[in-house]
Amino acid sequence: MNKEKRILGAFYGQALGDAMGMPSELWPRSRVKSYFGWIDSFLPGPKENNAACYFNTAEFTDDTSMALALADAIIECHGKIEPEIIGRNIMRWAEKFDAFNKNVLGPTSKIALNAIKQGTPIAELENNGVTNGAAMRVSPLGCLLPTRSLDDFIDQITIASSPTHKSDVAIAGAVAVAWAISKAIDGINWAQICDQLPAVAKAAQEKRVTTFSASMAARIELALYTARNATGIEQGMEQIYQLVGAGTSTIESVPAAIAMVELAGTDPNRCAILCANLGGDTDTIGAMATAICGALHGIDGIDMKLKQQLDRVNQLDFTRYSQSFMTLRTLREKAYDNV
Repeated sequence: MNKEKRILGAFYGQALGDAMGMPSELWPRSRVKSYFGWIDSFLPGPKENNAACYFNTAEFTDDTSMALALADAIIECHGKIEPEIIGRNIMRWAEKFDAFNKNVLGPTSKIALNAIKQGTPIAELENNGVTNGAAMRVSPLGCLLPTRSLDDFIDQITIASSPTHKSDVAIAGAVAVAWAISKAIDGINWAQICDQLPAVAKAAQEKRVTTFSASMAARIELALYTARNATGIEQGMEQIYQLVGAGTSTIESVPAAIAMVELAGTDPNRCAILCANLGGDTDTIGAMATAICGALHGIDGIDMKLKQQLDRVNQLDFTRYSQSFMTLRTLREKAYDNV
């Protein structure tokens, strides 16, 4: 499978997991079960859900909208990561969607974007929140960045995350998701990626310590152990929800997403459905996990009917992104080869 198909799979996986998980987002697992029974197709956001009520069937949320804002900034800057352009693009989406007056922006992103709106330079923002806004939109960086140098990889993710997130744990979570996607695009199998992720997360979290967060590496190991030792899907999901956590904090949602990739056997369509039924931050966990699955299996691994529904409803041509990012990634790979 060529890399462009894997890149396209990552973009569609992001949107698929996000849109499938949207109706149940931020509801407890018990309420998801009692209201939906079992989600296995795209549904509209229920009017009772004050985070999902703005979205129609198969529409994706702020997770993918911000990921595309990041992707557009990277294309505009010819592969260079410019925080001011990323921040501008995210702000443009937020204002167009009226996100400041709707319950869609996370607390860290809302504080940061309000500060940017008031003229504070990104370099001066503290942005030490621990929520998952950096990790939820990071998939384009996994498509762009080769993994030849872990130190450089962490630095690039840190710069790209800085408009809204600068904390050690937020960076570690974003690095873990992006690293998994990048390795998948290179054709590395999931078992090998899992072996690397704890050390990668540890390096990212310890590069510049800003919080007293639990260890991302340890939580990823716990998440993988939980998924691998489950006696069935239902017990696995319950254990991930109860032990690893499925909340909006990076220390819960990123390990949970990695666990869900494992539990789904890396199948992107199955992963999106399982994440939607997990409870908690279902759209974000689904976006991260299914982006990884999409990179592992490529666009041909995405169910054609689901893909067509995403295309029809969201009216986006993701091949524009896959072609651009294939070119930009190749340029970065050649630059490493010439060093």
